[in-house]
Amino acid sequence: MNAVMNTYARFPLTLVRGAGTRVWDDAGNAYLDFISGIAVNTLGHAHPKLTAALSAQAGTMLHCSNLFHIPTQQQLAARLTQLSGLERAFFCNSGAEANEAAIKLARKYFYDQGSTRRTIITAHQSFHGRTLLTLTATGQEKVKTGFDPLPPGFIHVPLNDIEALKQSVNEHTAAILLEPLQGEGGVNLADAEYLQAVRRLCDEHGLLLLLDEVQTGIGRCGTMFAFEQAGIVPDILTLAKGLGGGVPIGAMLAREGVATSFGPGSHGSTFGGNPLSCTAALTVLDEIETTALLDNVRARSAQLRSGLTAMAARFPGMGDIRGQGLLIGASLNVDVAPLIAAARAAGLLVLAAGPQVLRLLPPLNVSEAEVDEALQKLATAMENTL
Repeated sequence: MNAVMNTYARFPLTLVRGAGTRVWDDAGNAYLDFISGIAVNTLGHAHPKLTAALSAQAGTMLHCSNLFHIPTQQQLAARLTQLSGLERAFFCNSGAEANEAAIKLARKYFYDQGSTRRTIITAHQSFHGRTLLTLTATGQEKVKTGFDPLPPGFIHVPLNDIEALKQSVNEHTAAILLEPLQGEGGVNLADAEYLQAVRRLCDEHGLLLLLDEVQTGIGRCGTMFAFEQAGIVPDILTLAKGLGGGVPIGAMLAREGVATSFGPGSHGSTFGGNPLSCTAALTVLDEIETTALLDNVRARSAQLRSGLTAMAARFPGMGDIRGQGLLIGASLNVDVAPLIAAARAAGLLVLAAGPQVLRLLPPLNVSEAEVDEALQKLATAMENTL
């Protein structure tokens, strides 16, 4: 009997080992991993520097709680705030927790001002987490069924529709929460011009701009943060997934004037920002900044998009190719599940972003040869399904 609760539609595969961009199952079969733990394994599997850093930290201290000052936590906060342009950091364990903290901080900020503003506007097809609060913030009804009553205070509007957003702003609006690139919702890109207009709208109305970069941050889109490509800075930023390279860690960054609304006792996390997770994140940031990894993301992205575009011309079942960096989507006019199964049979692991969108998320250090190999395997899968 399997004692694990049945909350996942798992692939019929048991992975037991990984090295770089390749993983092996319990039968010894090898696969190219273009899922990366859902944008988590930034440096691939068993990266030697990350392995060594975690081993050394585990032999020193795993956890001590936030009752005490933690040197690696302070170092990580300094790095992230310097990189983002935001002044304060709060650490937790996941993207949902980071988004929960961001929503709480936004509401507390207006409470401290004596304002009744509490409503958060988010986008259709967004995904912000599985807690009751972040589930309500998510712009997909399918994930909410059976969990009512859900917390009030959220409005959803179409992505990239600035007029719809303007019409939704009123005296109750506290913040706008957006993903620069929706991963789970279909690999839908928020246009740079739209994000710039949202920033202006927030400034004009005294609203806070919250950006969820749980999936897009830490180099995934070709810059350290996706918002850099729009030339804006949010008031609050959330990170997780790729930040720890496989070790659970989340972060919420905020500008100083907003962050002061959190004081001792207003929010917290038992495990958030412990020595092990912060060591992992610092190692990931070191590797990104010292090995020209962002250059590789941009080069491999262009290579992958070129190959997929050529494939779309060959297979009429494919539609547009979209995304940024190494978060790439390919729309289909058929169900994506058979293609994912065929790719797996060919030795390539990919995943969906909705029923008719293929999503590719290789490690940021994927090689040119590995992208070529993945494209060949995907072409084989398409020949058998499209």
